[in-house]
Amino acid sequence: MNAHISARALGRYAAGDPAVAPDVLWAMETHLERCAGCRSRLADVIDGDAVALLASVRVRVDAAISAAAPATVRRRWMPAPSGRWVTPVFVPWLATTVLMVLVALGFDLAVADRGAALPSLVVLLAPVAPLLGVATAWTRRLDAAHELVVATARAGLGMVLRRTLVVLVVVIPVLTVAGWSVGASPARWLMPCLAFTACALALGKVVGLPRAAGALALLWATVVVGPSIVTARLPVLLTEAALPGWAALTAVVAVVLASRRSGYAELR
Repeated sequence: MNAHISARALGRYAAGDPAVAPDVLWAMETHLERCAGCRSRLADVIDGDAVALLASVRVRVDAAISAAAPATVRRRWMPAPSGRWVTPVFVPWLATTVLMVLVALGFDLAVADRGAALPSLVVLLAPVAPLLGVATAWTRRLDAAHELVVATARAGLGMVLRRTLVVLVVVIPVLTVAGWSVGASPARWLMPCLAFTACALALGKVVGLPRAAGALALLWATVVVGPSIVTARLPVLLTEAALPGWAALTAVVAVVLASRRSGYAELR
């Protein structure tokens, strides 16, 4: 095929007309490979077909939208959860924490019915109860969106503190109700609870929040919970005399957190 391809043949070729004979199709493609003019004419034909196709699609879509009933706008009574405050992974961990507190409450009530003299398990676990939720506040191991969150301008200590506040807002009321049910005032465990939470955040900068929370919980269980159950005595660390020490520890850790806040964007 030495002559240029006719407009009609180009139109059939662009439309993929199955009636075009294989030898003619091969000849046209061979000619197009070496003829820039015919390739330019073919592009014009294809562009015209594409515009016509898009126009027809638009007409059909507009007709379908006009025929459809308008969507009902539903008002949200509660705002959608934001990644700055909470992540989906929080739910199972907070549920586990609440379940743990309820189990401790059941143990205390059962012991009270039998008249046994044992320290309240709710009080013993209260200082470290929020650590399960704190461990999920900022970690790539548990949050699928961690890499995206780290890249945002709001990442860092502020976001960690917001997520930790959500944990405390959920856990502390549960602990308060459980404590009152067994006659234990929040004054005994609230300050140690805040101190352990602050320590977990501070150590999380060094070893990661999950490791920090796990290490502190294990240390408390080994040094305080176990011996208290064995000796059937409430530890000195959970008496009113120890509250100034817990307050001082919380203040010191808070100062450390504030002074090192710029490095918390790198938490893993």
